[in-house]
Amino acid sequence: MGIADVTRDDVLRTLAEYDDLGGEAFLAKYRFKPARSYVLLHDGRRYDSKAIVGVAHRHVNGQALGSGDFSGGAATVVPVLTRLGFHVEVSPAGDGPTDPGLTARLLVSPAFGSAESRRHWEDTLDRTVPFTEAQYADKLTADQLRRLNELHPDGRSRFWGATSGHDGKMADVTTGDVVLFTGKNHVRAVGEVGAIFRNSSFADVMWPPKDGGESWHTVYSLRQFAPAEIPYATLSELLGYKPNFQYPGQLVLSGERARAGIDGLLITTSTALEEAGAETPPGVVREMPVERQHTRSTTVERAAQQLLFNRDESALVIEFCGSLTGVTVNRFSSAAGICDIYLNGPGGRELIEAKGRVERGYVREALAQLLDYVRYAPDPVGRLAGLFPQPLAPKERDLLHHYGIDVIHRVAPGAFERLPAPDGARERVRGLWEGGER
Repeated sequence: MGIADVTRDDVLRTLAEYDDLGGEAFLAKYRFKPARSYVLLHDGRRYDSKAIVGVAHRHVNGQALGSGDFSGGAATVVPVLTRLGFHVEVSPAGDGPTDPGLTARLLVSPAFGSAESRRHWEDTLDRTVPFTEAQYADKLTADQLRRLNELHPDGRSRFWGATSGHDGKMADVTTGDVVLFTGKNHVRAVGEVGAIFRNSSFADVMWPPKDGGESWHTVYSLRQFAPAEIPYATLSELLGYKPNFQYPGQLVLSGERARAGIDGLLITTSTALEEAGAETPPGVVREMPVERQHTRSTTVERAAQQLLFNRDESALVIEFCGSLTGVTVNRFSSAAGICDIYLNGPGGRELIEAKGRVERGYVREALAQLLDYVRYAPDPVGRLAGLFPQPLAPKERDLLHHYGIDVIHRVAPGAFERLPAPDGARERVRGLWEGGER
């Protein structure tokens, strides 16, 4: 049974419990984060929508769903509540676009240092684990297997974990959090946490402990996984650590420090896209009308995939942002996806899309993304720009200038040149930026 089985009475009983405990205590008890985008309105009071639906599930079969057991947002929780007659609106804290790093945690996990950890890496990160096969599935609870199947419908996933000594740190980690796998003075890979649970028996099948050794306790699957090669010094600069910090043990970062790492490395998770309405969560089916027919067809809509992590673009953005002074750099997420750079400086607000290459296909992609993202910007944008690792050919430069988009390219380490679009072109196209419907 899932959230679709929740009834109106289940929700009302949960709202009463929320009122009795108070919002902060309710969220702490059931380990949910405050609503970032959608709030439930009832009798003049505001409630965290995902937490309410998850806890309401307790009245369906006696078991509340945790934050990591299902996806929240416009494609899941909102339809359930509206079908039951409740009103849901965008929360004031997350009005319009949301910031992808505000609530996601950032794990820094040693994973490639010792011979044993490198063997674990080879077994469950270099390759996927067929968790539906009997040797694995027999060690999983029904709810654990259900959640894995929801997130990984092909029955395979990469896995990592932690020993019981890290239970305190791992207690609040949930679906959509970001993990950086480290070893040999570098971040070796970037991952997005999928299903997370405690199950030493399952862990022992994947990572048999040495004689007298300790089993891994917490286990998590990875929704996405991408190789990386990020020096510790680069990561430390983003996180505010000393340049020679060696990341000796498991870290679980939250708040602004987590956000600095996620945004600074240009990490885009599937969970953040789903919460913003840019993607349909796995397992969610939407009915769409078929023109000129009386029947309805069932289909799953998904936006074009964005990479979890693009090494070239991330390095370019880090270098470019390091060259800026007197500006505030941010990102925002929306139904169009997650932008690369949204900055506010002396010249006003600017939206910048980075590309790791300069061929025409990449330039056209930057053009399309900029015109899509700008409609969702939290505040009016005065300039659009494409950021590239080297000068564009005249034909590609003229394409962006025709649509009022500046070209910024790297000319030397830490140095960039801007080729502004003609003022007339920018003014001609700005009406499209400001007047587009969302």
